[in-house]
Amino acid sequence: MDAKSVDPGLCGIGEAASRAGVSERALRYYQELGLLTPCARTPGGMRRYSEADLARVARIRELQSLLGLNLDEIAVVLRSDDRMSEIKAAFHDTGTGADERSALVSESLELQEHLVQVVRAKKSALEDFLSDLEARIARIKELAGK
Repeated sequence: MDAKSVDPGLCGIGEAASRAGVSERALRYYQELGLLTPCARTPGGMRRYSEADLARVARIRELQSLLGLNLDEIAVVLRSDDRMSEIKAAFHDTGTGADERSALVSESLELQEHLVQVVRAKKSALEDFLSDLEARIARIKELAGK
């Protein structure tokens, strides 16, 4: 019996790649980099992906296309997202004491401040690139007599 018949909500790498709009190689590469871990494997070792896995791929693609982050920067964001989910669960756990909640809030703040630094660095690099392009355009206009 394969994993698909055990849980029909899971899909193989080909279907996952198609649904996510990426290549199978991209999924394997994301896994190699630690950005994505398929939720299951068949007894034969074939990867199986859940809706949550596909949502993570969508998040990776969004961070690439929307913010222009590279895969190293995306890894930082995803690790932060994962840790924030853990913090939220721990914070809302009835067994969590006030001191631990305070520490979780502090950690959450540190994570968010670090992400702001990552985004600001990307923004600064984009602003520098834009300034360079604008300077080139000004030089070309001068040469063209405009």
